[in-house]
Amino acid sequence: MSRTRLLRLAAAVAATLLLLGPLAWFWLDSRMPSAYNVAEMGVADDGGGPAAHLHHGVAGGGRSVTDLVADRGRVPDVDVTLTAREERFTLASGRKVDGYTLNGVSPGPPIEATVGQLVQVRLVNAAVPDGVTLHWHGIDVPNAADGVAGITQDAVPVGGEHVYRFVAGQTGTFWYHSHQISHEQVAGGLLGAVVVRPAASPDVDVVALTHLYNGVRTLNGAESDQHVTAAPGARVRVRLINTDNGPTSVWVAGAAAAVVAVDGTDLHGPAEFTGQAVVLTAGGRIDFALTMPASGSPVRVQVGGPLSVVLGSGSVGVTPQPDAELDLLAYGSPTSLAFDPTRPDRTFQYAIGRRPGFVDGRPGFFWTVNGKLFPDVPMFMVAEGDVVRMTISNSSGEVHPMHLHGHHAVVLSRDGVPASGSPWWVDSLDVGDGETYEIAFVADNPGIWADHCHNLKHAREGLLAHLMYEGVTSPYLLGGPAHNTPE
Repeated sequence: MSRTRLLRLAAAVAATLLLLGPLAWFWLDSRMPSAYNVAEMGVADDGGGPAAHLHHGVAGGGRSVTDLVADRGRVPDVDVTLTAREERFTLASGRKVDGYTLNGVSPGPPIEATVGQLVQVRLVNAAVPDGVTLHWHGIDVPNAADGVAGITQDAVPVGGEHVYRFVAGQTGTFWYHSHQISHEQVAGGLLGAVVVRPAASPDVDVVALTHLYNGVRTLNGAESDQHVTAAPGARVRVRLINTDNGPTSVWVAGAAAAVVAVDGTDLHGPAEFTGQAVVLTAGGRIDFALTMPASGSPVRVQVGGPLSVVLGSGSVGVTPQPDAELDLLAYGSPTSLAFDPTRPDRTFQYAIGRRPGFVDGRPGFFWTVNGKLFPDVPMFMVAEGDVVRMTISNSSGEVHPMHLHGHHAVVLSRDGVPASGSPWWVDSLDVGDGETYEIAFVADNPGIWADHCHNLKHAREGLLAHLMYEGVTSPYLLGGPAHNTPE
């Protein structure tokens, strides 16, 4: 081989090493250990408040998540056992589906309580090989009951069980689902509805849970309309729950209706309207209230297309989705808040983007938080009692339904336009591409809380951060012998 060819070969090898060397370093740097504590990931962000300290495990001092529980000595008012299995099952429509059941059905049995009651749920894993948990979506439970594998508990193995206890302190519409390999188990049907009612309820109270099983739209597990008896003049509340990864639209035909609650929180001064659709966020809930027509004609509440809740008797045709859309930022009437969001103790940025890179050794085009790929994402540090203000912006090219565990936040503005209607409290908020929301909340529920996209495939790809209270520790590990994999 000539000297010239040797030089060219050496140059080619050097160029290849220059190209592959940094890629190999980025790949290696992205690899996660086989077991790690949630406090060890991310970058502590104090939000302009006093410096807080991350504690690793119970040896770090402070309170363990295992101590953040409901009244241990109180006898439960509602006591439920749910047995989970991975199996082929039959939907209410008769279709066979491979997925997950609770007590042999999917959706799982609805859990109903009256406000103030203590709820106890015993989860038994009969046949879910990857383990299972239950997360109480939208219910501000004590941290020990949050159901996130590797943070507040170990995934329940086959043959094991776990008990959740919480006080139903707020009326509203909620749901439960697994938070172990959640992008698979939730899609496969490991979920169900939770309703907390006041002592006095409307004449007719309907729960409608929408879910896609292998691309097939269902209402309460059926592929057909849900027909409900409702007399002329009856007051009806329809509770809509979106358990899927993307938003859907809902609207009412045949009567004027009001949106009386969003994500389990009542709105102030909601007015009845017609001819407008309402966006139902992934993971979110909307409650409609209406009065049945005196004429006896039926009313149709349409959910994302052809499926509907049909109230009353008689025939009512499917109506097209209205062009107009209700804007919750300006709906209802204003009222004062119990805290002042203009004087926050902590101010955080949650900027969502996307770029190529590696996440746990996997190459791809991944979501970023504040320009960083998981696990180098923020750990939002707070102290109990802090007023927290957060700006969520999205330049990623897709919509993201952002979900904060353990808290409800009030929407202050969208794209610089202040909220002008009822206080709009959310635990699941659609942030569209190019949009910016300002939200605020009081840090009043100590723990370690996930703050992630509820398009659960996005969370698996790294679109998540955590809210961590100073002095709170967790003895649990992500990965490890329990194979804790929350997303």
